[in-house]
Amino acid sequence: MSEKKYELIPSDIEGFFRVKALKDFSYVKVGDIGGFVSGEHNLSHDDTCWIYHDAQVSGNARVSGNARVSGNANISNFARVSGYANISNFAQVSGNARVYDSANISNFAQVSGNARVYDSANISNFAQVSGNAIVSGRAIVSGSAQIYSGNIQDTTDYMTIGPIGSRNGYTTFFKDKDKIMVSCGCFRGTIQEFEQKVKETHQNNLQFKDSYLSVCITAKIMIK
Repeated sequence: MSEKKYELIPSDIEGFFRVKALKDFSYVKVGDIGGFVSGEHNLSHDDTCWIYHDAQVSGNARVSGNARVSGNANISNFARVSGYANISNFAQVSGNARVYDSANISNFAQVSGNARVYDSANISNFAQVSGNAIVSGRAIVSGSAQIYSGNIQDTTDYMTIGPIGSRNGYTTFFKDKDKIMVSCGCFRGTIQEFEQKVKETHQNNLQFKDSYLSVCITAKIMIK
């Protein structure tokens, strides 16, 4: 760990401290008062990660890399928010968004609005989750996907199916601009590429092939 970039100061919320910058970095200046943490384990002293405004990070959750948590966002339990160094892009959780359980936000992903990300959901790359979106379970949302509506019962943005197939695992279908993308094990690609891969891999096993192809049909209907 490098030298400390912040110290903890008392707050008016029981069980929480405020963070106060000890040096200049990124958009933060020495003396700036940041958001709330339950301890130093919640915010790394390395890189340029920071908690702004009235955002809270608690439990065993951790913000690291060049990630930013702002607004009234709440990160808790074992959730992780981390990001890479980039001049114009960074991982961010903002607004009234909540990230909890063992959810992971990484790379340059953005979670905002009233969005909820929990369970073991993973949001990465340049994906955006906003509005009243709910991403949960073992969902993997990546690339430049944009998830912005409600939960799996009333959304047409993504769906996760599982356990299914030869891996007895979970497969996520999600909207990426004008395409439907698929995340299944090591596979990442369009739904058309996924269908072709299924036909090639399971040509001698109709059970696995039909189960994967049938959920592809459902995904095309559900995701507009």
